[in-house]
Amino acid sequence: MMTMTTTRRRTTTITMTMMMMMMTLMMMITTMATITMLLVIVTIMLLLLLMTMLLLMMRWRRRSRTRTRTRATTTKTTTTMMMMMMMMMMMMMMMMTMMMTMMMTMMMTMMMMMMMLMMMMMMMMMMMMMMMMMMMMMMMMMMMMMMMMIMMMMIMMR
Repeated sequence: MMTMTTTRRRTTTITMTMMMMMMTLMMMITTMATITMLLVIVTIMLLLLLMTMLLLMMRWRRRSRTRTRTRATTTKTTTTMMMMMMMMMMMMMMMMTMMMTMMMTMMMTMMMMMMMLMMMMMMMMMMMMMMMMMMMMMMMMMMMMMMMMIMMMMIMMR
């Protein structure tokens, strides 16, 4: 009888832990989806705004062609700049979404590990991973900034 009870208890505990893990996983997935959706919506909005701006610029250029040639050239450069900015914005947003998803997945896996083994080692690993991710994000941002600067310089020089 004793053996039976012990086994049952063990199985119940295992099932409970599994249930908890599943719950956490579901929560994480939902949060991830919401974040990604929000970012996508923001990107779309920005794109629309920039498109309208570009259209306005083009119209203005067409109008100003009759008066002077200088204004037309300036508007051309501005339109190119706008395009570049739009591209950069899109890239940045994509990077951010990717990073967010990566972070969420990392956190999820770490949570699983911690639930399985309540250890300090896991905590340390989590911290290290977080630090690494942050560094990566910073590096990406720096790269983007550099690219933007280069693009600007190219446009200005042209």
